[in-house]
Amino acid sequence: MRKVPSLVDLCVQVAIDNVRYLGDVGETENHLLERVLFHCTLDQLRHVEDSTKGRDLSPVSDKIWKKFYESQFGKDSMNTVIQRMKQKKVTFKWRKLYEAKLEEREKMTEDSLARIKQHYEQERAKKMSRQVQVCNKVPPSSSKRYFLGGSLYDTKSPLMKKARREFVNSREVKNLACMKRDSVIKNNSAQLPSSSSSSSPAPSKFIKPPPRRFH
Repeated sequence: MRKVPSLVDLCVQVAIDNVRYLGDVGETENHLLERVLFHCTLDQLRHVEDSTKGRDLSPVSDKIWKKFYESQFGKDSMNTVIQRMKQKKVTFKWRKLYEAKLEEREKMTEDSLARIKQHYEQERAKKMSRQVQVCNKVPPSSSKRYFLGGSLYDTKSPLMKKARREFVNSREVKNLACMKRDSVIKNNSAQLPSSSSSSSPAPSKFIKPPPRRFH
């Protein structure tokens, strides 16, 4: 036969169902608070402690904060804290330990982000320094230059003289010269008069005799 819940059990269950609305718990007994506060989230537990005036809830909440510490930072970190407190023979509330550890982690995160940002700016500065700088210096007017392939080259340079000589003596340039010469010869041949027209005599002009004079 199912046991009928007592009035206290019914009140505790109602408090658990509405734990998100809890605030100042007043003088509620610790064994009842433990049954209720165990169901709080971290923010809800903090709110209940901060809302309760004139009473320290750490005898009840300290074990819950220890559970939150282990859940957030791991069992190894929790055991390390316990070992250090034993060695130094000191005791701290687990809420303070949780908040200190959380602040330390946030600071480490900020420092890591700052280092990453600094490294990024240094790499960006290196890339900018390796870019080609535009030179505004005007070349001397005495040197002869010519435009080839979109760039200016100094014809007095030995390297450019050699390149120009090889270019002039290349097979492609010679072939182009031959083609141009053949084209000129063909054009001149087309403009010469035909043989029949050149052999025909030029039309003679009629010469009128001078008039006779009678004396």
